[in-house]
Amino acid sequence: MNFLVGAFKQPCNISIKFVDGDTRKQAPLKKENGQTVMVPLFQSQENIAGEVCLEPVVGKKVEHNGVKIELLGQIELYFDRGNFYDFTSLVRELDVPGDIYERKTYPFEFSTVEMPYESYNGVNVRLRYILKVTISRSYVSNIVEYQDFVVRNYTPLPTINNSIKMEVGIEDCLHIEFEYGKSKYHLKDVIIGKIYFLLVRIKIKNMELEIRRRESTGSGPNTYVETETLAKFELMDGAPVRGESIPIRLFLSPYDLTPTYRNINNKFSVKYYLNLVLVDEEDRRYFKQQEITVYRLQEDS
Repeated sequence: MNFLVGAFKQPCNISIKFVDGDTRKQAPLKKENGQTVMVPLFQSQENIAGEVCLEPVVGKKVEHNGVKIELLGQIELYFDRGNFYDFTSLVRELDVPGDIYERKTYPFEFSTVEMPYESYNGVNVRLRYILKVTISRSYVSNIVEYQDFVVRNYTPLPTINNSIKMEVGIEDCLHIEFEYGKSKYHLKDVIIGKIYFLLVRIKIKNMELEIRRRESTGSGPNTYVETETLAKFELMDGAPVRGESIPIRLFLSPYDLTPTYRNINNKFSVKYYLNLVLVDEEDRRYFKQQEITVYRLQEDS
């Protein structure tokens, strides 16, 4: 049994280190096995540099056809699992064909890398960035090692951020207006607004505000849409009267939000909605949904 284990062991260990790995900010990354690990955090246009170390097993010689490192940005749709769509692909050749008898190290650098999209791990799609080192071999399988990292990009404060004003009503039964202070929110923002009751002729039992995330993947007949309710916030318990107003104050920081992503590489979108829900005494539910834009401010790093 031990012999079999040894037979499948790689003859050369590969390790990948970032040049500023000890000081760079880390971010959580959920692996395929469900575990969460901390990996280095980057943003677009940064240099990604470090060192690759190859260490053959003692007494082994590794013949190879070259060593390379790739920086890959990939999108994987879960209904097409195993097929990766590369939107970023950079290569550095580290070594020419030859033999490795002992430990060797190779510096690498990718300068001002364009990483336009953020890392994302959703219900039906994953966007990831990896460093991939390959030792190419002729008659046996290549030796490959991966190192994940996370990318987050930041947005300045929007110059235009209009308020949202809407009406919802049932003819001769209910007429309310609601107003949110703005339509674009950063990840640590507070939603502030007000609801005005202009006509109330049905018995409302309670009212709540939901934050919903809608993830759309694929296109055409292969479009998959997943809607998650991330938060429910009770605004009112009991019947309102005409002329009454209810304030809204909802903090976003406790919730697991990402920025809004629109048509990422023609593969997926992630949008956020505020959903106002009214429930009457017969448990009928009335909805009014409004899209908001979510963005990442630099101080949220």
